Amino acid sequence: MRSPLLSTLLAVAVVAVAFVTPQLQAQSPAKPNVVLLMGDDHGWDETAYNGHPYLKTPVLDQMARTGLRLNRFYSGGSSCSPTRATIITGRHHLRSGVFNPGWSTRPEEIGLAKIMQQAGYATGHFGKWHLGPVKADSPTNPGAMGFDTWLSHDNFFELDPVMSRNGGAPEKFKGESSEIIIAEAIKFINQAKKDGKPFFVVVWFGSPHEPYQALPKDLALYDNLPATFGARQVSLTSNETGGVVNRLQRDVLRERFAEITAMDRSIGQLREHLGQEKLRENTLLWYIGDNGTPQEAVATVPFRGWKGAVYEGGIRVPAVIEWPARLRQPRVSDVNTVSSDIFTTLCDLAGQPLPKRPIDGLSLVGLFDGRMTSRPTPIGFWNGGEARPAGAKPYLAPEAQVGTTPLAKLDPEGRATRNFLNFHYSEIKESDFGRARALLDNQYKLVINGGQGTGKELFDVRADPAEKNNVIAAHPDIAAKMEQQLRAWQQSVLTSLTGADYRGN
Repeated sequence: MRSPLLSTLLAVAVVAVAFVTPQLQAQSPAKPNVVLLMGDDHGWDETAYNGHPYLKTPVLDQMARTGLRLNRFYSGGSSCSPTRATIITGRHHLRSGVFNPGWSTRPEEIGLAKIMQQAGYATGHFGKWHLGPVKADSPTNPGAMGFDTWLSHDNFFELDPVMSRNGGAPEKFKGESSEIIIAEAIKFINQAKKDGKPFFVVVWFGSPHEPYQALPKDLALYDNLPATFGARQVSLTSNETGGVVNRLQRDVLRERFAEITAMDRSIGQLREHLGQEKLRENTLLWYIGDNGTPQEAVATVPFRGWKGAVYEGGIRVPAVIEWPARLRQPRVSDVNTVSSDIFTTLCDLAGQPLPKRPIDGLSLVGLFDGRMTSRPTPIGFWNGGEARPAGAKPYLAPEAQVGTTPLAKLDPEGRATRNFLNFHYSEIKESDFGRARALLDNQYKLVINGGQGTGKELFDVRADPAEKNNVIAAHPDIAAKMEQQLRAWQQSVLTSLTGADYRGN
Protein backbone atom coordinates (compact mmCIF):
# COMPACT_ATOMS: atom_id res chain seq x y z
CA MET A 1 0.00 0.00 0.00
CA ARG A 2 1.17 3.52 -0.77
CA SER A 3 1.92 5.83 2.12
CA PRO A 4 0.12 9.21 2.17
CA LEU A 5 3.48 10.92 1.58
CA LEU A 6 4.24 8.77 -1.48
CA SER A 7 0.76 9.42 -2.91
CA THR A 8 1.23 13.15 -2.46
CA LEU A 9 4.64 13.07 -4.17
CA LEU A 10 3.26 11.08 -7.10
CA ALA A 11 0.42 13.55 -7.52
CA VAL A 12 2.85 16.46 -7.52
CA ALA A 13 5.02 14.67 -10.08
CA VAL A 14 2.04 14.11 -12.39
CA VAL A 15 1.14 17.80 -12.22
CA ALA A 16 4.75 18.78 -12.80
CA VAL A 17 5.04 16.54 -15.87
CA ALA A 18 1.76 17.87 -17.23
CA PHE A 19 3.09 21.41 -16.88
CA VAL A 20 6.69 20.86 -18.04
CA THR A 21 6.10 18.59 -21.05
CA PRO A 22 4.31 21.24 -23.18
CA GLN A 23 7.11 23.68 -22.35
CA LEU A 24 9.75 21.19 -23.54
CA GLN A 25 7.73 20.44 -26.66
CA ALA A 26 7.58 24.16 -27.42
CA GLN A 27 11.36 24.38 -27.11
CA SER A 28 12.09 21.11 -28.95
CA PRO A 29 9.75 20.68 -31.94
CA ALA A 30 8.99 17.31 -33.47
CA LYS A 31 11.68 15.63 -35.54
CA PRO A 32 12.39 18.18 -38.29
CA ASN A 33 12.34 17.68 -42.00
CA VAL A 34 15.82 18.40 -43.39
CA VAL A 35 16.91 19.89 -46.71
CA LEU A 36 20.63 20.30 -47.38
CA LEU A 37 21.53 22.63 -50.25
CA MET A 38 25.03 23.14 -51.63
CA GLY A 39 26.41 25.34 -54.38
CA ASP A 40 29.31 24.05 -56.47
CA ASP A 41 32.38 26.33 -56.19
CA HIS A 42 30.35 29.08 -54.49
CA GLY A 43 32.77 31.26 -52.53
CA TRP A 44 32.17 33.17 -49.28
CA ASP A 45 32.08 36.59 -50.91
CA GLU A 46 29.62 35.65 -53.65
CA THR A 47 26.41 36.69 -51.91
CA ALA A 48 24.94 40.14 -51.53
CA TYR A 49 24.59 39.60 -47.77
CA ASN A 50 28.37 39.20 -47.50
CA GLY A 51 28.83 42.50 -49.29
CA HIS A 52 29.28 41.60 -52.94
CA PRO A 53 28.96 44.81 -54.97
CA TYR A 54 27.08 43.33 -57.95
CA LEU A 55 25.59 39.90 -57.22
CA LYS A 56 21.87 39.56 -56.71
CA THR A 57 21.00 36.81 -54.19
CA PRO A 58 17.70 37.98 -52.63
CA VAL A 59 16.67 34.56 -51.28
CA LEU A 60 19.95 33.78 -49.54
CA ASP A 61 19.97 37.36 -48.27
CA GLN A 62 16.55 36.87 -46.71
CA MET A 63 17.62 33.58 -45.14
CA ALA A 64 20.65 35.35 -43.67
CA ARG A 65 18.44 38.13 -42.27
CA THR A 66 15.81 35.88 -40.70
CA GLY A 67 17.68 32.66 -39.86
CA LEU A 68 21.07 31.64 -38.49
CA ARG A 69 23.95 33.11 -40.45
CA LEU A 70 27.20 31.19 -39.98
CA ASN A 71 29.90 33.77 -40.60
CA ARG A 72 32.80 31.38 -40.06
CA PHE A 73 31.69 28.24 -41.86
CA TYR A 74 34.32 26.13 -43.62
CA SER A 75 34.21 23.43 -46.26
CA GLY A 76 35.88 20.28 -44.95
CA GLY A 77 37.85 20.04 -48.18
CA SER A 78 39.23 22.67 -50.52
CA SER A 79 37.55 21.09 -53.55
CA CYS A 80 34.41 19.22 -54.63
CA SER A 81 34.56 15.49 -53.84
CA PRO A 82 36.49 15.92 -50.56
CA THR A 83 33.88 18.24 -49.04
CA ARG A 84 31.03 15.98 -50.15
CA ALA A 85 32.70 13.08 -48.35
CA THR A 86 32.82 15.10 -45.11
CA ILE A 87 29.07 15.72 -45.27
CA ILE A 88 28.07 12.15 -46.06
CA THR A 89 30.39 10.56 -43.45
CA GLY A 90 31.07 13.26 -40.83
CA ARG A 91 34.74 12.38 -41.26
CA HIS A 92 37.69 14.04 -42.90
CA HIS A 93 37.70 13.00 -46.54
CA LEU A 94 41.09 11.28 -46.41
CA ARG A 95 39.75 8.74 -43.91
CA SER A 96 37.83 7.15 -46.79
CA GLY A 97 40.48 7.76 -49.45
CA VAL A 98 38.87 10.79 -51.11
CA PHE A 99 42.01 12.74 -51.99
CA ASN A 100 40.84 14.91 -54.86
CA PRO A 101 37.88 15.69 -57.12
CA GLY A 102 36.84 12.50 -58.87
CA TRP A 103 37.98 10.15 -56.10
CA SER A 104 35.21 7.91 -54.82
CA THR A 105 34.35 7.17 -51.24
CA ARG A 106 34.39 3.57 -49.95
CA PRO A 107 31.40 1.21 -49.60
CA GLU A 108 32.20 0.56 -45.93
CA GLU A 109 31.54 4.18 -45.00
CA ILE A 110 28.33 4.78 -43.02
CA GLY A 111 26.39 7.36 -45.00
CA LEU A 112 24.30 10.07 -43.36
CA ALA A 113 21.28 9.05 -45.43
CA LYS A 114 21.44 5.51 -43.97
CA ILE A 115 21.27 6.96 -40.49
CA MET A 116 18.34 9.18 -41.46
CA GLN A 117 16.61 6.11 -42.96
CA GLN A 118 17.01 4.34 -39.63
CA ALA A 119 15.38 7.33 -37.96
CA GLY A 120 12.32 6.95 -40.21
CA TYR A 121 13.11 9.54 -42.87
CA ALA A 122 12.40 9.33 -46.59
CA THR A 123 15.75 10.11 -48.22
CA GLY A 124 16.44 11.64 -51.63
CA HIS A 125 19.47 13.02 -53.49
CA PHE A 126 19.23 15.45 -56.41
CA GLY A 127 22.07 16.92 -58.47
CA LYS A 128 25.82 16.51 -58.26
CA TRP A 129 27.07 13.39 -56.45
CA HIS A 130 30.82 13.17 -57.24
CA LEU A 131 31.56 10.43 -54.70
CA GLY A 132 31.48 7.61 -57.25
CA PRO A 133 29.41 6.74 -60.31
CA VAL A 134 25.65 7.14 -59.95
CA LYS A 135 24.87 4.08 -62.11
CA ALA A 136 22.88 1.24 -60.56
CA ASP A 137 25.76 -1.21 -60.16
CA SER A 138 28.10 1.27 -58.48
CA PRO A 139 28.86 0.30 -54.85
CA THR A 140 29.17 3.98 -53.96
CA ASN A 141 26.11 5.43 -55.71
CA PRO A 142 23.57 7.48 -53.71
CA GLY A 143 21.43 4.39 -53.13
CA ALA A 144 24.36 2.46 -51.67
CA MET A 145 24.93 5.39 -49.31
CA GLY A 146 21.33 5.34 -48.07
CA PHE A 147 19.19 7.38 -50.45
CA ASP A 148 15.80 5.88 -51.31
CA THR A 149 15.73 7.70 -54.62
CA TRP A 150 18.06 9.90 -56.63
CA LEU A 151 18.26 11.97 -59.78
CA SER A 152 21.96 12.60 -59.93
CA HIS A 153 25.07 13.30 -61.99
CA ASP A 154 28.53 11.83 -61.51
CA ASN A 155 30.00 15.35 -61.65
CA PHE A 156 28.82 18.87 -62.56
CA PHE A 157 26.28 20.00 -65.16
CA GLU A 158 24.94 23.08 -66.96
CA LEU A 159 21.69 23.94 -68.78
CA ASP A 160 19.77 20.92 -70.14
CA PRO A 161 21.61 18.47 -67.86
CA VAL A 162 22.00 14.75 -68.56
CA MET A 163 21.27 12.82 -65.36
CA SER A 164 20.53 9.32 -64.08
CA ARG A 165 17.36 8.47 -62.17
CA ASN A 166 17.95 5.76 -59.58
CA GLY A 167 20.95 4.48 -61.49
CA GLY A 168 19.18 4.16 -64.82
CA ALA A 169 20.45 5.15 -68.25
CA PRO A 170 21.36 8.85 -68.49
CA GLU A 171 18.59 11.08 -69.83
CA LYS A 172 18.50 14.75 -70.80
CA PHE A 173 16.32 17.23 -68.90
CA LYS A 174 15.54 20.47 -70.72
CA GLY A 175 15.80 23.69 -68.78
CA GLU A 176 17.74 25.59 -66.12
CA SER A 177 19.57 22.97 -64.07
CA SER A 178 19.00 24.41 -60.59
CA GLU A 179 15.27 24.70 -61.20
CA ILE A 180 15.15 21.16 -62.61
CA ILE A 181 16.62 19.50 -59.53
CA ILE A 182 14.58 21.67 -57.16
CA ALA A 183 11.40 20.65 -59.01
CA GLU A 184 12.40 17.00 -58.60
CA ALA A 185 13.10 17.55 -54.91
CA ILE A 186 9.66 19.11 -54.51
CA LYS A 187 8.01 16.04 -56.06
CA PHE A 188 9.89 13.87 -53.58
CA ILE A 189 8.82 16.08 -50.67
CA ASN A 190 5.20 15.89 -51.76
CA GLN A 191 5.35 12.09 -51.80
CA ALA A 192 6.97 11.96 -48.37
CA LYS A 193 4.23 14.20 -47.00
CA LYS A 194 1.59 11.96 -48.58
CA ASP A 195 3.26 8.92 -46.99
CA GLY A 196 3.36 10.64 -43.60
CA LYS A 197 7.15 10.48 -43.34
CA PRO A 198 9.68 13.18 -42.45
CA PHE A 199 12.03 13.87 -45.35
CA PHE A 200 15.78 14.19 -45.70
CA VAL A 201 16.60 15.83 -49.03
CA VAL A 202 20.06 16.63 -50.39
CA VAL A 203 20.21 19.07 -53.31
CA TRP A 204 23.73 19.57 -54.65
CA PHE A 205 23.61 22.13 -57.46
CA GLY A 206 25.79 22.05 -60.57
CA SER A 207 26.05 25.85 -60.34
CA PRO A 208 28.11 27.92 -60.36
CA HIS A 209 30.90 25.53 -61.44
CA GLU A 210 32.50 26.38 -64.78
CA PRO A 211 31.88 26.29 -67.74
CA TYR A 212 29.12 28.83 -67.31
CA GLN A 213 25.69 28.82 -68.96
CA ALA A 214 22.68 30.90 -67.99
CA LEU A 215 19.26 31.98 -69.21
CA PRO A 216 18.97 35.30 -71.08
CA LYS A 217 16.84 36.83 -68.31
CA ASP A 218 19.57 36.12 -65.75
CA LEU A 219 22.39 37.29 -68.00
CA ALA A 220 20.55 40.57 -68.57
CA LEU A 221 20.88 41.42 -64.88
CA TYR A 222 24.64 41.72 -65.33
CA ASP A 223 24.86 43.44 -68.71
CA ASN A 224 26.29 46.62 -67.19
CA LEU A 225 29.18 45.45 -65.06
CA PRO A 226 31.79 48.26 -64.89
CA ALA A 227 34.46 48.25 -67.58
CA THR A 228 37.12 48.27 -64.85
CA PHE A 229 35.71 45.13 -63.20
CA GLY A 230 37.25 41.82 -64.27
CA ALA A 231 39.48 43.49 -66.83
CA ARG A 232 41.87 40.55 -67.28
CA GLN A 233 42.08 37.31 -69.22
CA VAL A 234 41.26 34.04 -67.46
CA SER A 235 41.30 30.38 -68.49
CA LEU A 236 38.29 28.09 -68.23
CA THR A 237 36.38 25.42 -70.15
CA SER A 238 34.73 26.22 -73.46
CA ASN A 239 31.11 25.06 -73.75
CA GLU A 240 31.66 24.69 -77.48
CA THR A 241 34.80 22.53 -77.54
CA GLY A 242 35.09 21.14 -74.01
CA GLY A 243 38.69 22.32 -73.97
CA VAL A 244 40.48 25.28 -72.41
CA VAL A 245 39.77 28.80 -73.65
CA ASN A 246 40.97 32.25 -72.57
CA ARG A 247 38.32 34.92 -72.10
CA LEU A 248 37.81 38.35 -70.55
CA GLN A 249 36.98 37.79 -66.90
CA ARG A 250 34.16 40.35 -66.89
CA ASP A 251 32.29 38.31 -69.53
CA VAL A 252 32.93 35.13 -67.56
CA LEU A 253 31.70 36.69 -64.33
CA ARG A 254 28.53 37.93 -66.04
CA GLU A 255 27.68 34.30 -66.80
CA ARG A 256 28.79 33.05 -63.38
CA PHE A 257 26.73 35.67 -61.53
CA ALA A 258 23.71 34.76 -63.65
CA GLU A 259 24.09 31.11 -62.61
CA ILE A 260 24.27 32.09 -58.94
CA THR A 261 21.13 34.21 -59.27
CA ALA A 262 19.28 31.32 -60.95
CA MET A 263 20.36 28.99 -58.15
CA ASP A 264 19.17 31.54 -55.61
CA ARG A 265 15.80 31.79 -57.37
CA SER A 266 15.37 28.01 -57.31
CA ILE A 267 15.95 28.00 -53.55
CA GLY A 268 13.17 30.57 -53.33
CA GLN A 269 10.88 28.23 -55.27
CA LEU A 270 11.56 25.51 -52.73
CA ARG A 271 10.95 27.82 -49.76
CA GLU A 272 7.70 29.03 -51.29
CA HIS A 273 6.51 25.47 -51.83
CA LEU A 274 7.35 24.49 -48.26
CA GLY A 275 5.29 27.45 -47.09
CA GLN A 276 2.32 26.57 -49.27
CA GLU A 277 2.37 22.99 -47.96
CA LYS A 278 2.70 24.20 -44.34
CA LEU A 279 6.02 22.38 -44.08
CA ARG A 280 8.38 25.31 -43.72
CA GLU A 281 7.91 25.83 -39.98
CA ASN A 282 9.51 22.51 -39.06
CA THR A 283 11.92 22.12 -41.96
CA LEU A 284 15.62 22.70 -41.34
CA LEU A 285 16.94 24.29 -44.53
CA TRP A 286 20.74 24.52 -44.64
CA TYR A 287 22.69 26.13 -47.50
CA ILE A 288 26.48 26.02 -47.91
CA GLY A 289 29.15 26.25 -50.60
CA ASP A 290 31.46 23.27 -51.18
CA ASN A 291 34.76 25.17 -51.43
CA GLY A 292 36.16 28.61 -52.11
CA THR A 293 35.98 30.61 -55.32
CA PRO A 294 37.87 29.04 -58.27
CA GLN A 295 40.84 30.92 -59.65
CA GLU A 296 39.16 32.17 -62.85
CA ALA A 297 36.41 33.84 -60.78
CA VAL A 298 38.51 35.53 -58.11
CA ALA A 299 37.62 39.22 -58.25
CA THR A 300 36.15 40.26 -54.89
CA VAL A 301 37.51 37.57 -52.54
CA PRO A 302 38.70 39.30 -49.34
CA PHE A 303 40.82 36.32 -48.28
CA ARG A 304 44.09 34.73 -49.29
CA GLY A 305 43.99 31.92 -51.86
CA TRP A 306 41.21 30.24 -53.82
CA LYS A 307 39.72 26.80 -54.47
CA GLY A 308 42.29 24.11 -53.71
CA ALA A 309 44.10 26.06 -50.98
CA VAL A 310 43.88 25.60 -47.20
CA TYR A 311 44.02 29.38 -46.81
CA GLU A 312 40.70 31.09 -46.07
CA GLY A 313 39.98 31.78 -49.73
CA GLY A 314 39.92 28.05 -50.45
CA ILE A 315 37.80 26.80 -47.55
CA ARG A 316 35.66 29.60 -46.10
CA VAL A 317 32.20 29.48 -47.67
CA PRO A 318 28.70 30.97 -47.28
CA ALA A 319 26.35 29.16 -44.90
CA VAL A 320 22.85 29.96 -43.62
CA ILE A 321 20.25 27.89 -41.75
CA GLU A 322 16.50 28.32 -41.49
CA TRP A 323 14.30 26.38 -39.08
CA PRO A 324 11.45 28.63 -37.93
CA ALA A 325 10.21 26.18 -35.28
CA ARG A 326 13.57 26.26 -33.52
CA LEU A 327 15.35 29.40 -34.76
CA ARG A 328 12.67 31.94 -33.91
CA GLN A 329 14.98 34.96 -33.79
CA PRO A 330 17.58 35.91 -36.41
CA ARG A 331 21.14 35.32 -35.26
CA VAL A 332 24.67 35.72 -36.58
CA SER A 333 27.31 33.29 -35.31
CA ASP A 334 31.08 33.75 -35.39
CA VAL A 335 31.76 30.26 -34.04
CA ASN A 336 34.01 28.18 -36.29
CA THR A 337 31.91 25.52 -38.01
CA VAL A 338 32.67 23.03 -40.79
CA SER A 339 30.84 20.78 -43.24
CA SER A 340 31.56 17.59 -41.25
CA ASP A 341 29.43 19.12 -38.45
CA ILE A 342 26.33 18.57 -40.59
CA PHE A 343 26.53 14.79 -40.07
CA THR A 344 26.87 15.01 -36.31
CA THR A 345 24.22 17.70 -35.93
CA LEU A 346 21.63 15.71 -37.87
CA CYS A 347 22.41 12.51 -35.95
CA ASP A 348 21.79 14.52 -32.78
CA LEU A 349 18.49 15.95 -34.01
CA ALA A 350 17.32 12.56 -35.31
CA GLY A 351 18.17 10.88 -32.01
CA GLN A 352 20.62 8.47 -33.63
CA PRO A 353 23.97 7.36 -32.13
CA LEU A 354 27.17 8.20 -33.96
CA PRO A 355 28.99 5.36 -35.72
CA LYS A 356 31.70 3.70 -33.64
CA ARG A 357 34.63 5.10 -35.59
CA PRO A 358 36.49 8.43 -35.61
CA ILE A 359 34.11 11.31 -36.40
CA ASP A 360 35.55 14.76 -37.07
CA GLY A 361 32.36 16.83 -36.91
CA LEU A 362 30.65 18.25 -33.83
CA SER A 363 26.95 18.71 -33.13
CA LEU A 364 25.86 22.32 -33.59
CA VAL A 365 22.55 21.90 -31.76
CA GLY A 366 23.92 24.07 -28.95
CA LEU A 367 24.55 26.80 -31.51
CA PHE A 368 20.84 26.97 -32.35
CA ASP A 369 19.93 28.38 -28.94
CA GLY A 370 23.16 30.24 -28.20
CA ARG A 371 24.63 27.74 -25.72
CA MET A 372 27.63 27.07 -27.97
CA THR A 373 29.74 30.23 -28.02
CA SER A 374 33.08 28.78 -29.12
CA ARG A 375 34.38 25.57 -30.64
CA PRO A 376 35.74 23.13 -28.04
CA THR A 377 38.20 21.44 -30.43
CA PRO A 378 40.15 22.72 -33.44
CA ILE A 379 39.35 21.89 -37.08
CA GLY A 380 41.91 20.09 -39.24
CA PHE A 381 42.26 20.68 -42.97
CA TRP A 382 44.51 18.58 -45.17
CA ASN A 383 44.90 18.13 -48.90
CA GLY A 384 46.58 14.76 -48.30
CA GLY A 385 50.00 13.20 -48.54
CA GLU A 386 50.89 10.50 -51.06
CA ALA A 387 47.65 10.16 -52.99
CA ARG A 388 48.66 7.18 -55.13
CA PRO A 389 51.51 5.16 -53.62
CA ALA A 390 53.59 3.09 -56.01
CA GLY A 391 52.06 -0.34 -56.46
CA ALA A 392 48.85 0.54 -54.59
CA LYS A 393 45.90 -1.68 -55.50
CA PRO A 394 42.61 -0.07 -56.61
CA TYR A 395 40.08 -0.19 -53.81
CA LEU A 396 37.25 -1.09 -56.20
CA ALA A 397 37.19 -2.98 -59.48
CA PRO A 398 37.86 -0.60 -62.39
CA GLU A 399 34.48 -1.30 -64.02
CA ALA A 400 32.74 -0.25 -60.79
CA GLN A 401 34.42 3.15 -61.04
CA VAL A 402 33.39 3.97 -64.61
CA GLY A 403 31.09 7.00 -64.85
CA THR A 404 28.21 7.37 -67.30
CA THR A 405 26.77 10.90 -67.16
CA PRO A 406 28.43 13.30 -69.64
CA LEU A 407 29.50 16.89 -68.98
CA ALA A 408 30.77 19.75 -71.10
CA LYS A 409 34.38 19.56 -69.93
CA LEU A 410 36.42 16.88 -71.67
CA ASP A 411 39.11 15.01 -69.76
CA PRO A 412 42.71 14.77 -71.09
CA GLU A 413 41.74 11.70 -73.10
CA GLY A 414 38.81 13.51 -74.73
CA ARG A 415 36.05 11.79 -72.74
CA ALA A 416 32.92 13.63 -71.65
CA THR A 417 32.32 11.21 -68.76
CA ARG A 418 34.42 10.72 -65.63
CA ASN A 419 35.85 7.64 -63.95
CA PHE A 420 36.73 7.49 -60.26
CA LEU A 421 39.72 6.44 -58.14
CA ASN A 422 40.40 5.02 -54.67
CA PHE A 423 43.29 2.90 -53.44
CA HIS A 424 44.34 0.56 -50.66
CA TYR A 425 46.97 1.94 -48.26
CA SER A 426 48.70 -0.85 -46.37
CA GLU A 427 51.18 1.14 -44.29
CA ILE A 428 51.87 4.64 -43.03
CA LYS A 429 55.08 6.32 -44.21
CA GLU A 430 56.57 9.70 -43.39
CA SER A 431 55.82 10.92 -46.92
CA ASP A 432 52.12 10.36 -46.21
CA PHE A 433 52.07 13.32 -43.80
CA GLY A 434 52.93 15.86 -46.51
CA ARG A 435 51.14 18.41 -48.69
CA ALA A 436 49.16 21.46 -47.58
CA ARG A 437 47.52 21.24 -44.16
CA ALA A 438 46.17 23.52 -41.47
CA LEU A 439 44.76 23.54 -37.95
CA LEU A 440 42.21 26.17 -36.93
CA ASP A 441 41.34 26.98 -33.32
CA ASN A 442 39.19 29.79 -32.01
CA GLN A 443 41.83 32.45 -32.65
CA TYR A 444 44.82 31.06 -34.51
CA LYS A 445 45.38 29.07 -37.66
CA LEU A 446 48.53 27.10 -38.31
CA VAL A 447 49.28 26.51 -42.00
CA ILE A 448 52.04 24.16 -43.19
CA ASN A 449 53.11 24.13 -46.84
CA GLY A 450 50.13 26.27 -47.82
CA GLY A 451 51.98 27.47 -50.91
CA GLN A 452 55.29 27.00 -52.63
CA GLY A 453 58.07 27.82 -50.20
CA THR A 454 55.79 29.13 -47.44
CA GLY A 455 56.79 26.52 -44.84
CA LYS A 456 55.07 27.06 -41.48
CA GLU A 457 52.79 30.04 -40.90
CA LEU A 458 50.64 31.14 -37.96
CA PHE A 459 47.81 33.62 -38.41
CA ASP A 460 45.53 35.35 -35.94
CA VAL A 461 42.51 34.89 -38.18
CA ARG A 462 40.22 36.91 -35.92
CA ALA A 463 42.38 39.99 -36.29
CA ASP A 464 43.80 39.09 -39.71
CA PRO A 465 41.20 37.14 -41.76
CA ALA A 466 43.14 37.87 -44.96
CA GLU A 467 46.14 35.96 -43.54
CA LYS A 468 48.60 38.69 -44.43
CA ASN A 469 50.71 38.62 -41.28
CA ASN A 470 52.62 35.52 -40.23
CA VAL A 471 52.95 35.82 -36.42
CA ILE A 472 54.77 32.54 -35.83
CA ALA A 473 57.91 34.34 -34.62
CA ALA A 474 55.88 36.11 -31.92
CA HIS A 475 54.07 32.95 -30.77
CA PRO A 476 56.41 29.97 -31.20
CA ASP A 477 54.86 28.07 -28.27
CA ILE A 478 51.35 28.32 -29.73
CA ALA A 479 52.62 27.18 -33.12
CA ALA A 480 54.52 24.25 -31.61
CA LYS A 481 51.49 23.06 -29.63
CA MET A 482 49.23 23.34 -32.67
CA GLU A 483 51.74 21.45 -34.81
CA GLN A 484 51.71 18.58 -32.30
CA GLN A 485 47.90 18.54 -32.36
CA LEU A 486 47.89 18.58 -36.15
CA ARG A 487 50.37 15.71 -36.37
CA ALA A 488 48.36 13.58 -33.92
CA TRP A 489 45.19 14.22 -35.92
CA GLN A 490 46.97 13.32 -39.18
CA GLN A 491 48.06 10.04 -37.59
CA SER A 492 44.43 9.26 -36.77
CA VAL A 493 43.34 10.10 -40.32
CA LEU A 494 46.04 7.91 -41.85
CA THR A 495 45.09 5.02 -39.58
CA SER A 496 41.54 5.32 -40.93
CA LEU A 497 42.91 5.45 -44.47
CA THR A 498 44.50 2.00 -44.00
CA GLY A 499 40.99 0.60 -43.40
CA ALA A 500 41.45 0.09 -39.66
CA ASP A 501 37.99 1.55 -38.92
CA TYR A 502 36.26 -1.17 -40.93
CA ARG A 503 37.89 -4.15 -39.22
CA GLY A 504 35.58 -6.03 -36.92
CA ASN A 505 32.52 -4.04 -38.05
